Amino acid sequence: MKIGIQTWGSHGDIRPFVALAEGLQAAGNDVHLVVTGVDDGWRGLVSQSGVRISVVASPVLTPTQQEDVARMAYRIRNPMTQMAAILRLCFAPVEDAMFAAAQRLCAESDVVIGHYFMHPLQIAAQAAGRPHVSVLLSSAAMPSDFSHPVRVPGAGRRINRLLWWLTRAALNRTLKHYPDRLHRQLGMAPVDDVVTQVWLSRDLTLVAVSPALCRAQPDWPDRARVCGFLDTPVPAMDGKVPDGLAAFLADGAAPVYMTFGSWMPADRAGQTQALQLLTDAARQAGCRAIIQAPSAEACGFVSGADVLYVAAAPHHVLFPQCRAVVHHGGAGTTQAVMRAGRPSVVVPNISEQEHWGLELQRLGVAARPLRRRGATAAALAGRIRPVLVDAYLAARARAVADAMRDERGVDTAVALVMQTFAARLDGVKAA
Repeated sequence: MKIGIQTWGSHGDIRPFVALAEGLQAAGNDVHLVVTGVDDGWRGLVSQSGVRISVVASPVLTPTQQEDVARMAYRIRNPMTQMAAILRLCFAPVEDAMFAAAQRLCAESDVVIGHYFMHPLQIAAQAAGRPHVSVLLSSAAMPSDFSHPVRVPGAGRRINRLLWWLTRAALNRTLKHYPDRLHRQLGMAPVDDVVTQVWLSRDLTLVAVSPALCRAQPDWPDRARVCGFLDTPVPAMDGKVPDGLAAFLADGAAPVYMTFGSWMPADRAGQTQALQLLTDAARQAGCRAIIQAPSAEACGFVSGADVLYVAAAPHHVLFPQCRAVVHHGGAGTTQAVMRAGRPSVVVPNISEQEHWGLELQRLGVAARPLRRRGATAAALAGRIRPVLVDAYLAARARAVADAMRDERGVDTAVALVMQTFAARLDGVKAA
C-alpha cells in the first residue's frame, strides 16, 4: 500500500510516527511521513528503511518563542485554557500549510495515518474518500462510561458519563472552531463533537499506550484498538552514549537520571535556572545524578564525581543503569522509564504530562507529581529521597517492565493496519 503519515508537535508527538513509518515501510509498504515540528530538530532526519520524510512549516517557533510558550504554559492552571493557548501559538500559525500538505498526501496515498490532533489530515481524508487511521498517544482521549482521566474515588458509570459530557463540552468550546473553519472552506458541514468525529476514526483508531497502563473498555468503538507504545531506537534522535559514562557509573552508587526533555529551556538564562534546580535537588537528596541539558557547560555547569551533565543520550541504554528517573512526564520518556523498570519522579509542565505522572503514581511506580511551576530544589529533593528507599516502588517498576518486555507496539500497529486495509484495497483495485 501507499501510506501517508502526518504528525505535528514536539519530540514525543513525532517519534512514535517515525517508529510506525519505519515498521510499515519494512513490512513492504511505500510510506511518506510528513512532519511539522514545533522545534527544528527534524531537518536531516533520514529513514533507516527508505521512508520518504518531508518537513513542513518547521520550526513553528524560534527558540525564544519556545521558551515564552513554555513559561506561559506552566503558569496556566486551567487545562483547557492551557490547551487553547498552546494551539493558538503553536498550531494555528501553520494550520493552512499542514492542510495543504495533508491534501497532497491524500492524493498520493491509499491510506493515511495521523496524530489525533491532526484534524487537517482527517478532513482532507474525508474529502478525498481515503481511509484514515487516528493514533491516540494517550488513553485519556478515549471517552468511556467506565473511566475518566479525572479519577473520582468510587465513581461509577453515571458519574463518568457526566464527567465526559462536561469534558467534551469544554473541548468543543476550545477546539471545534479549528475543524469547522476547514470544513467551511470545502463546503462541508461542521462537526458536532471533536472527540468522536475528529480524534477517533471510523476506520481504525490506534491507542498507542502499553496494555500495562491501558485496557480497552467495553463501550469503546469496535475500531479502537490498544496496540502498545510506538517506539524503536532512532540513532539520529537519541544521541550517543556520553563520553565518560562508564567511568562515572563505575565510580560510585547508581545515579538518578534527570531530564526535562523537549521542555528544557533553550535560552541560556532559562536553562541555567533549570540546571540549578536539578543540581541542587540532587545534592539535597544525597544522590549522584546524570542531568540532561543541551548546553550545560555553556551555562557554567561542569561534570564532577557526583554529577555528570550530558547533552543527549539514548534513554533505553542509560535508564536501566540508574536508580530512578526525574522527568517531565512526556509520553516517550514515560514509556522508556517503564521499560527500564525504574521508578519515576514526574515534574509536569502541562496537563497531558500531569496525566502521565498520575498514571504512573496509580500504577505504583512513581511519587506524586510535582508541578513545574511550583518546583523548588527542596520540594524536588523531598520527592526523590523516599523513591530511592521505597522497596515497593522498585519492585512494582520491575514488575511492570517484565510485563512490557514482550510488547511489540509497532509490530501490533502494523498488523492492525495491514489487516484492516490491505484486503479492502486489493478488492477495490481488482474491481
